[in-house]
Amino acid sequence: MWLDQQRYTLRACDGLFVENNTIVEVGTPSHDFSCKICAFRTDLGFSFISKSAFRAIMQIQQDPVIHFTDDEMTLMLKYYELLDFKMSCQSLSTGKESITSIIKAYAGDLLSSISHHLHADDSMLRQGDKLFRKFVLMLADDAHERSVKSYADELCVSPKYLTSVCQQQSNKTASQIISLAVTSRIKQLLLYSDLSIKEIAAELHFGNLSFFGKYVKKHLGQSPNNYRKANGYGL
Repeated sequence: MWLDQQRYTLRACDGLFVENNTIVEVGTPSHDFSCKICAFRTDLGFSFISKSAFRAIMQIQQDPVIHFTDDEMTLMLKYYELLDFKMSCQSLSTGKESITSIIKAYAGDLLSSISHHLHADDSMLRQGDKLFRKFVLMLADDAHERSVKSYADELCVSPKYLTSVCQQQSNKTASQIISLAVTSRIKQLLLYSDLSIKEIAAELHFGNLSFFGKYVKKHLGQSPNNYRKANGYGL
């Protein structure tokens, strides 16, 4: 198999990490080849990312083939089968919250397994890697600021340099990454907390309800109340 013209060989119990916008070419597989494909949205990670998970992500970008143990592979397949069953069985009343929880647990265990197979040394990371990691972990820890300058100031770099590093590391600007993190946090609070809309706006440092409502509509396509209703909040 080739990723961006780089060849990789996969064997039993191997996993392959493929980033967005990667050109994938498949060679001739063995007669007994079988695989499962799982795709995760970019913004999902901000809700559970940890330092060890981020370190794992940074390393598998350099070496995307991971060799899992039999038990780890069995666990990943069980998650896959559970998700497939819950989403395909029409007789079950499966809520969105249940599916989301399984996906997050799946992704969390997957990254945990990956981190056990990696021996990351921070000194091996380039300066840009370290800066990007600090930035993303800041967002994962508390995504309430929305200006690039506020994060750049805390990281002691210029907004222009932070944006440049983000584009190199993720093909996204710092502003786009901030929006992903803030939107992910808004979704969490709207769907899985008992906070009122006003309390959520205050929690995320929005100046007033009107501004918060406009921000939510811009990024989620509807007002906070309508987003809650459309996604079965409180049912």
